[in-house]
Parts: sequence; structure tokens; C-alpha cells
Amino acid sequence: MQGEIEDKCGIVGIHSKDASKNVSSFVYYCLYALQHRGQESAGIATFQQEKGLAYYCGMGLITDVFKDYEIQNLSGNMAIGHVRYSTTGQSRLENSQPFVTDFDDGFIAMAHNGDIVNSEELRNELIDEGYEFKSDTDSEVICYMLKKEHYDNHKDIIDAIEAVSAKLVGSYALVILVNGDLYGVRDPMGIKPLAIAERNGDYILASETVAFDVINAKYIRDIRPGEVVYFENEEIASHMLEIADESNLSHCMFEYVYFARPDSTIDGINVYNTRLNIGKQLYKLYPIDADVIIPVPDSSIPAAIGYSRASGIPYGEGLIKNRYVGRTFIMPTQEERELAVRLKLNPIKQAIKGKKIVLIDDSIVRGTTSKQLLDLVKEAEPAEIHFLVGCPPVISPCYYGVAMATKKELIAANYSVEEIREQLEIDSLGYITLEALVEAIGMPEENLCLGCLNECYPTELPENIEAETYYKP
Repeated sequence: MQGEIEDKCGIVGIHSKDASKNVSSFVYYCLYALQHRGQESAGIATFQQEKGLAYYCGMGLITDVFKDYEIQNLSGNMAIGHVRYSTTGQSRLENSQPFVTDFDDGFIAMAHNGDIVNSEELRNELIDEGYEFKSDTDSEVICYMLKKEHYDNHKDIIDAIEAVSAKLVGSYALVILVNGDLYGVRDPMGIKPLAIAERNGDYILASETVAFDVINAKYIRDIRPGEVVYFENEEIASHMLEIADESNLSHCMFEYVYFARPDSTIDGINVYNTRLNIGKQLYKLYPIDADVIIPVPDSSIPAAIGYSRASGIPYGEGLIKNRYVGRTFIMPTQEERELAVRLKLNPIKQAIKGKKIVLIDDSIVRGTTSKQLLDLVKEAEPAEIHFLVGCPPVISPCYYGVAMATKKELIAANYSVEEIREQLEIDSLGYITLEALVEAIGMPEENLCLGCLNECYPTELPENIEAETYYKP
């Protein structure tokens, strides 16, 4: 359900062989295409041999951050960029990325998507050794770990990345600038996506392929889990981490269900087709006699189309989304909170009144947004409401970069499907099954991270980790 879960970040890196070229505008447009992955802050860091490092970060959407800042001021033929939604680390300027610090008589700049579940332990070790932190993100922890391996253990950057990765537990896709060299790193289980493309001899790294499309770059391939890519003699060079294990993959299923744009392809699987398949699977599970199939816009539109095609029941727009509404602040009264929902979505009464509708959404997490949405739909006086969900019940928190509710707030962790239906006061409620979701994605179940659905997490979790305190908004 939109508004109840958020991904952490989107990252971009560009390497150009032309030392006189300025790639900052391309990073900007790539980040624009990845804005759905984070709306709290944005930043770009660039490097040019003559001018050195330049970077700028700010709070808000990328258009807000760079509204009064000339993007051309960030000149360089090497660049990385970041859009952020906070999971570990508060929503404040100090936590915006790319994170930049000194390194080997120069600098290191890094943008990170994911969450390191043992970051507190690693942070404390660094503090004991004299490192001072200016943010509370796990991304700064990784930066300082790289510095430590380089300075104290006299390792080059590849060996430093190798050593640091061996100590990290969690998810990470990284783009790193080190004194003008660009590196891309993906965690050994491939929890977070990262891909590479080419444009006129330049190489681009990004969280999703949609970032390549916007600048007309040609997708080459996904970065393999546990792979470090860098560039030598204007060619892609690769180093596989020693801890990489192709038999132990764990791609985040929420990328396919909700996070990624439908026009992206992740690890060889097209997101749009997956969501069409989710709709078809929902029809197999719940062949409802209805008048119209209605999506909750926008992420559920392909699933609703898939259900419509499979069932032969007409697809219809019954909810209109106000696309000029950004993030709404917390309203002090219930009346104002309900107004905020109405500001984002409005039912088309003529399309709903007197009809048996199948309403399709991508997920239910807390259930509060679903309740408010369904109350709006009921005002349009449908004859029946059948609510279908393209994600199985979420019964446990995520520790790998998804800002999700604590277990006590997860409605499916505390109530049965029938009890949830009664709370929502609708005619029927149906979730896709785990087996049907796996089939819709088209990837072996053992290659997917499904921890929030079955509590089988792909990594060990620290004994002292508490879901109630892990997410720091």
C-alpha cells in the first residue's frame, strides 16, 4: 500500500573516458527517473582531474534540491548520485548522500542503497579506534571501514572492499568515487539491484534500468551478486568477492511487487510482466463475479490489467490520483488526516456506484491506509467491494532497507485474513499466496528474500536487534 512502505534509496554512477566532459546533468536525469526510490534528500558528487571533487546535497525532491543550484557547477567526467528515503539514520541534511570524506591525500565519495544490520557494532568499533561520525547512517560506517582497511592495513581499494564486505551483514548496492576512479559493488546475495549500461563510450551504473532509458543508454547487464565493477583502459573490469556464492542468492521480492518502476528490468525479469502475472495469479485464486476491475494507482495498475485480461471483466479507472501531491506532513487531528488521504486519491463515483468491484492493491502493511481508502470507495456506493492484494500477508519487519512497520503494527502479524476483512468492512479479501507470487516473478523461491513474509531471513540478525527501535524516522 502506497504510503505504508518505502524503499531506502536510488543510486547512480557515471564514468566517462572524456576528461573534458561534464556528466552531472546525466546523473541528474537518472536520479529523476529513480525519484520513486526516495524523496527525502538528493545529492551529486563529481570529479574532474583539474578541478577535483565537487558535490552538493539537499533535503527534498531532486527538483527542489537543485532548483536554485546550477547543476553545471558540478563539473566532472566522473560522478555519482543518490536519492534517499531514510531507514537507518534520521531524515536530516547530515545523513544525505553521497557521503564524502578524505582518503589517501584525496577523497572518497559513496552512495549506498540498503541496510547493514550489524552497523551499530561496526560503528562502535570505529569509535573506539578514534573515528568521529557526523551522521548516524550506516553508509558513513562503510566509508570509514574502507579508510581503515586502506590506511591501517595498507590495502588497495579492491582489497579494502573485499575486507570490508567480509565484515558487513545486510544489503548493499554501492557506487564509490575514489580519487577519480568509479567502483560499483553489490552485496553477495544480490538483495539490492544494480545494473550497468553504456552510452557513447561512457559507462553508467544505476539501481534500475529505467535510469538508462531516460538518457538513451544501452543496458549491458546486471552487476552480479558479490561483484565489484570498475574501469580500466575504458573497459569494464570485474572482481568477484571471496564471499560471493551464486547458490545463496536473495533478491528482494518487493522490487517486483512495489518498489521498482514497471518499466524497469531487474535481474533479467521485467517488472511490468511480473505485475501482469500477479493479476493473473489473483484471478486463478479468486475468480470473482464482478462488474469492473479497479487498481489503486499507480503501482497496482499492471496487476489490475492482468486480472482483467484473465477474467474478461472490464478494467476501469475508479480512483484518480493527484500527481501533484508530494509527501504530506503528519496531521494533528483525525479529520485532517482523512483530508490528506482525500487529497491524494479521489473516487470516480459514476464508475463505482451500484457496481460489484474488484479493487486491487500491491500490499497491506499496517492496514490504516487501506481502511481510509476503502472508506472513500464506500462513499461512492458500490454494490460490492472485493479487495485483492498482490503481496502475501506481511508478518515481520524488513531489516535490509525497507522502511516498514514494527511487528506489533503489522496488521497481518496480529489478525487473520477474516479478521482483517471484518475490520475493513468489505465483502471479501484475498491475498496472493507465496507460491503464486513466486510463480508470477518467475524466479526460484530460494533466490528471493521473503523474510517479511515467512520470517526466514537471508542473514543472521544481531541478538540485540529490535524491530521496534530499528527504524529511526
